[in-house]
Amino acid sequence: MNISTIPVINVLRSSTSQGWIEQALSNLEAILLDHSHCERKAAGVALNLMFRYPSNSDMVRKLTAIAQEELEHFEQVNQILEARGIPLASLSPAPYGAGLKAQIRPQEPQRFLDSLLVCGLIEARSHERLGLLADNLPDLELAKFYRSLMASEARHYGIYWVLAHTYVEAEVVAKRLDELAIVESELLANLHPQPRIHS
Repeated sequence: MNISTIPVINVLRSSTSQGWIEQALSNLEAILLDHSHCERKAAGVALNLMFRYPSNSDMVRKLTAIAQEELEHFEQVNQILEARGIPLASLSPAPYGAGLKAQIRPQEPQRFLDSLLVCGLIEARSHERLGLLADNLPDLELAKFYRSLMASEARHYGIYWVLAHTYVEAEVVAKRLDELAIVESELLANLHPQPRIHS
């Protein structure tokens, strides 16, 4: 499909609450640490898709670029953690990621489509929330860092969106995206007690 014929992306069904912004700003160390985990996981997801669908050469090329960029962001966040004396540590995840992953249908080609759309939704939400951090952080250096990541996040969800339309009919993509976007919004309807990028 020609990119010019792909519908404009408008995937998120709800905006992030003021409650999340306040929670994030009050627990910045946890948010930074979780951000590190998010970047690492995003790189891993792109790599896993490449291994699962190695014959889709255009997709492999685009996902290679995403994985590389996510790992660069992972390193940048880790440098911030080190500079602030925040040690790397495991974190219990919010139910967001597992809830979306549970929506991925096991049979092909539905699994392929769902995987692309779930990745796109996560990237779209990340774009929104990093933007909120950039706009609300009193730490101007950190706010500048988050603002610098926004273009990448937008590009990433755009790539997943375009890939879905490259391999699947637009009507099928739109219907399934609508279903998944509703679930994504519902997963964030109640603020998770532990501060996370996707809580």
